[in-house]
Amino acid sequence: MEEGVVNEILQGPLRDVFDSKQLITDISGSGNNWAVGHKVFGSLYQEQILEKLRKSAEHCDCLQCFFIIHSMGGGTGSGLGTFLLKVLEDEFPEVHRFVTSIYPSAEDDVITSPYNSILAMKELNEHADCVLPIDNQSLFDIISKIDLMVNSGKLGTIVKPKSLITSNAEAFKKRHKKPFDAMNNIVANLLLNLTSSARFEGSLNMDLNEISMNLVPFPQLHYLVSSLTPLYTLADVNIPPRRLDQMFSDAFSKDHQLIRGDPKHSLYLACALMVRGNVQISDLRRNIERLKPALQFVSWNQEGWKTSLCSVPPVGHSHSLLALANNTCVKPTFIELRERFMRLYKKKAHLHHYLQVEGMEESCFREAVSSLSALIQEYNQLDATKSMPVQDIPRLSIAV
Repeated sequence: MEEGVVNEILQGPLRDVFDSKQLITDISGSGNNWAVGHKVFGSLYQEQILEKLRKSAEHCDCLQCFFIIHSMGGGTGSGLGTFLLKVLEDEFPEVHRFVTSIYPSAEDDVITSPYNSILAMKELNEHADCVLPIDNQSLFDIISKIDLMVNSGKLGTIVKPKSLITSNAEAFKKRHKKPFDAMNNIVANLLLNLTSSARFEGSLNMDLNEISMNLVPFPQLHYLVSSLTPLYTLADVNIPPRRLDQMFSDAFSKDHQLIRGDPKHSLYLACALMVRGNVQISDLRRNIERLKPALQFVSWNQEGWKTSLCSVPPVGHSHSLLALANNTCVKPTFIELRERFMRLYKKKAHLHHYLQVEGMEESCFREAVSSLSALIQEYNQLDATKSMPVQDIPRLSIAV
């Protein structure tokens, strides 16, 4: 909501990407306060937001979904971002709501981020169709690995001049400074792969609403772990392409995940593979059969794979893969967030900043942490079924 920040974008290299008439700003932001973003800016700007949403929707031939891209730790992204979700649900109930949420790392610079994140999560639980949680620390770790690879000269890597990596060289020298451009570029590539089926032809297309339909078996369990390969900020580093089968293995390695977790030792509810480039359906099937024995799926969805093939690869690559997994490995991230929340909440620290906002009550905090605990409990119940034997259900035999 900060006018200065948005004006900076409009004067920068991305100014032509955005329609300036569709932007909404205030003079200042929400001051790292969810209540200001949700209660104050929400009610203040609801009509303006709705007007601009309707205007955009009218230009669509086939409106598939809304993307909300926000951070959880601050005030505007968490507060106004989740207020928007409810507005979209009321105004466009049939259109899916996809949320890309950037979760704060333990070392973030916003003291109140546990409050903001958990207040926002209650809204995500209730009003989002799909959430792709992304961990700031994971993004930073990925960029650090790329930097290490480039500097050590492994794999004959060549960095293009004026790339996001070289422009962030100083940031790597000063570890406290995060190379935001390169981190954001990874998220941008995630969204490009996610929408590739809607933008290009392919032998096996996947609509965005199919992701939710196939990967979300229960309303609350709509948090998907995303893994991306290749990760090397696609147009910036000339790394020799990985073999196709290796690319599938990479997608199931922790190093390629955009959130910390251990899916191989957790339980899969379902998994989608979105492949781009010159890849055949037989390649997909072969690799699924190869990887399946190492992955534990819930007993009632052993064949829980959804696949898509888009014939146009990302710029500069022969093929790419985005894996989206509904997996119980997101649970530790939520538990850690709840622990950070409780450390502040037990002391009622910083609470007065929230309670002085009109419409904000202490019950909002209790309800939010209770909502998160219920979600964690759902994951616990699923994890408890991990050791249960898989029943081999007899298939229907048809007499000929």
